[in-house]
Amino acid sequence: MPMPQWLERLTALISSIHPLLVPAAGLTTLLLFAWLISLLSRGVVLLFFRRAAAKTQTLWDDKLLEHKAIKRMVQVTPAVVTYLGAPLVPELSDAMVEVVRNVSVAYMALMVVLALNGLLSAVNDLYETRDGHIRKPIKSYIQISKIVLFIFGGVFAIAALLDKSPLILLSGFGALTAVILVVFKDTLLSLVASIQLSSLNMLRVGDWIEMPDYNADGDVIDVELHTVRVQNWDKTITTIPTHKFISDSFKNWRGMSLAGGRRIKRALMIDQQSIAFLTDEQIEHFQRFTLLREYLANKTEELRAYNAALGGVDDAVNLRRLTNIGTFRAYLFSYLKNHPEIHDHMTLLVRQLEPTPEGLPVELYCFTTTVQWGEYERIQSDLFDHVYAILPEFGLRAYQHPSGADLMALPQRLRPVAAAADSALE
Repeated sequence: MPMPQWLERLTALISSIHPLLVPAAGLTTLLLFAWLISLLSRGVVLLFFRRAAAKTQTLWDDKLLEHKAIKRMVQVTPAVVTYLGAPLVPELSDAMVEVVRNVSVAYMALMVVLALNGLLSAVNDLYETRDGHIRKPIKSYIQISKIVLFIFGGVFAIAALLDKSPLILLSGFGALTAVILVVFKDTLLSLVASIQLSSLNMLRVGDWIEMPDYNADGDVIDVELHTVRVQNWDKTITTIPTHKFISDSFKNWRGMSLAGGRRIKRALMIDQQSIAFLTDEQIEHFQRFTLLREYLANKTEELRAYNAALGGVDDAVNLRRLTNIGTFRAYLFSYLKNHPEIHDHMTLLVRQLEPTPEGLPVELYCFTTTVQWGEYERIQSDLFDHVYAILPEFGLRAYQHPSGADLMALPQRLRPVAAAADSALE
């Protein structure tokens, strides 16, 4: 296509000053024109998409704008203009035309990769709006897809700059396999771990986990390809490599949440010197307890039948009798069974453990009807408030080590004993 006469004269004038001014001016004009086209296209396209997104109820267009996928695709426009306009620059050598075109193609590849990266991020955000995204997260797969995308995009861009076929660069990866395995070791381990965690449903966002080796005890807030982030109960954040969840052990409390009950497993220590048989007066006293009436009736009948079978033995040491500790255990079991905030269809035990120097442990093993931490602690505290307060009714004492006040009061308590001993000696 012949140039206009005025342009030929202008080109000759500029060339007479310096031969390189003509291609430099032409290339500058081309880049300026490409920049203006970029501004115009971005303004028009982005304005159209923003207005369309504002009028629709769907989220996909909003996510594409949020992650700049549309903006990156529009930025391909100046590279296309530069690629097509390079041969039209006057007196620009064929070598420079090839360089400009190669840079334009590399820039196009970069923008396309960034646009696809934004598209993958939008897909992940849209997936996380679904109800089942916690059970089957795809964030790890999205991240590995981004890694593959950037690798191939980088290869294509480098091949464009070097004016070589991308297949030549890709064929050279075979010789670099060992290096790639070393460089991407953690990525490969994390990829395998992510697939296992997802397919076996071992870990989800929102799960409460414990991993003592990494001082992690709290809720999972993010599961990524390389790392899992856990927000501990003190609001600190622990970051753990994903593959460690396969190689190391951890505790997941999800089962507790799904079951709808949280376990109480705590023992109170009974002073063994306070354990004794019940007298008839004490048995009559316990008849007032609504929670014990059925137990006392059944147990009394059982003991009467057993003792009658002994053949008229009168000595109390040969008879089976009610004890205050046994009656106390029966009371606790009935109390838990009728408690509105304790599950009666889950495991419920009141049992004695092996005696210790600190007393006889009586353990309460049950499940609350809520898994909320604050409510769980309230129920547990209210429960043991009642347990400790009711102990004297059964003639039992809770064991505790002597305190400083106990030791200070000891001489005063011993004075009457010493005075009585002195009087006896006189």
